Amino acid sequence: MRTVAGRSVRAKPWDRLAASDPGLLRLAAALRTVLAMVLTLAVLAMAGAAVNLLVAGAGTAMAATFAIRDKQRSGQAVTLALGLPVALASVALGTLLSSHVVVGDLFFVALIFCAVYGRRYGERGTGLGLIAFQTYFLSLFVAAALPALPGLCGAVCVAFVCSAVARFVLVPQTPARVLGRLQRAFRARLAQLVGAQAGLLDAEPDDMDRALEEVRDGTARLHETALLIQSGLEDGTSDEAVASQLQRRIADAEIAAERLGLLVLTARGARRADTLTLHLPGAHVPSGGGPPVRDEQPSGELLDALETLRLLVLRPVRQDAGTASAVLRNRLLGYREEENLPDAPDAVQDVFRGVGEAARAVLGLRMALHGAADDSDDTPATARSRAELHAEDAAIGGEEKASDAEPAAQPTGLRRPTTRAAVQVSVGSALAIAGGELLSSHRWYWAVLTCWIVFLNTASTGEILVKGYRRVLGTVLGVVAGVGLAGLVGHHTWTAFALVLLCVFAMFYTAPLSYTLMSFFVTAMLGLLYTLLHTYSLAVLWLRVEETVLGAVCGIVAAAVVLPVRTDRRTNELLVTVLGQLADVTRSAVDQLSGGPTVDLLDRARELDQALDDLRGSTRPLTHPITPLRSRRDTARYLVALLETCAYHARALAATAELLPAHPSIAADPRLRGVGQRIVRNIEAIAEHVEDPGTPSQVLTGPSIAAQLRPGTPATPRYGRVTDRVLRHLQRLDEAVTGLTRPLGVPSGPGE
Repeated sequence: MRTVAGRSVRAKPWDRLAASDPGLLRLAAALRTVLAMVLTLAVLAMAGAAVNLLVAGAGTAMAATFAIRDKQRSGQAVTLALGLPVALASVALGTLLSSHVVVGDLFFVALIFCAVYGRRYGERGTGLGLIAFQTYFLSLFVAAALPALPGLCGAVCVAFVCSAVARFVLVPQTPARVLGRLQRAFRARLAQLVGAQAGLLDAEPDDMDRALEEVRDGTARLHETALLIQSGLEDGTSDEAVASQLQRRIADAEIAAERLGLLVLTARGARRADTLTLHLPGAHVPSGGGPPVRDEQPSGELLDALETLRLLVLRPVRQDAGTASAVLRNRLLGYREEENLPDAPDAVQDVFRGVGEAARAVLGLRMALHGAADDSDDTPATARSRAELHAEDAAIGGEEKASDAEPAAQPTGLRRPTTRAAVQVSVGSALAIAGGELLSSHRWYWAVLTCWIVFLNTASTGEILVKGYRRVLGTVLGVVAGVGLAGLVGHHTWTAFALVLLCVFAMFYTAPLSYTLMSFFVTAMLGLLYTLLHTYSLAVLWLRVEETVLGAVCGIVAAAVVLPVRTDRRTNELLVTVLGQLADVTRSAVDQLSGGPTVDLLDRARELDQALDDLRGSTRPLTHPITPLRSRRDTARYLVALLETCAYHARALAATAELLPAHPSIAADPRLRGVGQRIVRNIEAIAEHVEDPGTPSQVLTGPSIAAQLRPGTPATPRYGRVTDRVLRHLQRLDEAVTGLTRPLGVPSGPGE
């Protein structure tokens, strides 16, 4: 814990929770599901329902809660209402067909095809498909018989009502509320990143790599939260101007924080840090890192400035009106003025400038979220920053931006992802049913469930292979836990149900973090459910492992043989998309900085970020620890890090170009158009090579951009003209694009 001017600065527990779970999405999902199950169990228990109906009702409540993904409450209500007849029909058919093996198996395969194919109709189609599959599976799990069908249907109805109460009354969730929580998470993660940067600045040489890794992780987490906010702006705000303003300020804060990290890294190294160092896992500090800054600055003013910035980020809005906040804000914003910089080495002065720019971004973010605060105690430097922000906000609200983006062509037929996945899952499920029946005529459906699950949110054979491996690993570990828990609870029904609810909470809370952990809690829960149904034995749990392995194998075989999408193919398709959007953002930003028409640059930059996030996900099979191809793993990591570097500089160019109409210190420079043409052409050449390795396109090299165009006069302060910063971003972007040639095998040669 550090101090600022003798005061203790500690993040509140709620801020730490907000940072670890942006938007509290995982916590809300877990609580909502558990409460729906608790309500269902309470109602059914008061009605004197049998244990198998308690299990069926709790399982239906769980399915009805997690399957609803609509963002607006009205859409959630419609999907939930439609889900009830779907669930009733599915349970009834599962019960009626349970005694007709062949017909039941064929219907189950047909149901699986329809459930997966329904994903093409968006969140509602996906949700209804999940409900249909899960309730049919539940009828098999509880071995529902025809005489018990009325009671089973009643339990399903109770479960849906309780799910609605949990969703709309006990744990309500609206897009506006989620967006507010995400904003708080962004501030908390921004404060954590600033703290990590201070730690890097103050770290001993032996601790530099660990401190750098913390900065790298903090940068990635901040970017993740910014993407979540971007995806929720349209539904979470009622005014387009407010959404644009918030988008602008989030982008400013993210870019300022990442730039500050680069400046801190440069201050600790013997040479200017490369942006790639902040994105490449395992990269070391340039030149091994110099001595801690405190050795060069005994006063500790720079460390105190960073800690003050962290305090300003975390400070509650209600305290903004006080004199203490004004003193902190004025001090940090003063570092934007050359005369306020302390006497220090150039690299350290750059960090002070970066702190000033970050403080300006924080001020802009607070103004966007909460409106203008009291400015009576502003210094001239703060007043200038506030005036710049007001001018930018006015420009954002009054601009009419052109949009020339055309919707991408969608594949049809078997090339459509939902159609292909439906065929693959159906074939895999048919194999799982056949193999599962050979292992057990009573528990074969576990193999089908595993086959179904490994195809969820996967798009290539490699992703399915990794997910199947994690499913098996979590199941094996869960069996061990299930044996222990089953022996612990014995025949204590409500103790078992309490542990089931605990497992459900843990399952949903950890699902986005680790699929292995989720599988572990699912299997541990099953041991308890079998105890409740009086069917528990070690042989049953071991059969669960065998069926899981079989289902994973069937899914992998189906993905590899039936309409396969190879990991390399999927990765190349996404890489071409990323490169195309990178070229588009770069071209549009440079054109606007050169005096061209205004367009939605930040929207395009976020589309680039989203495409890069998709690419990062598709490369996980290549970078997973179990992959035997170590060289491909290192190449994939290096390639993604280079693309993240390119995206950062393109995002910074887009953010600067957006300021052009309003910022008094930024003027259009027609010369920039010429220096940006080579970068765009090289990006397009790389995309052509990835799409068709036989293409004659090559990357052109030449004089550095900094040498082609220099801003102003030698007397111009380095941060007094934004053109200097634009040129640095263009130069770094050019270097990163050229760096892509080696891992992708793109030929290069001197330009004309």
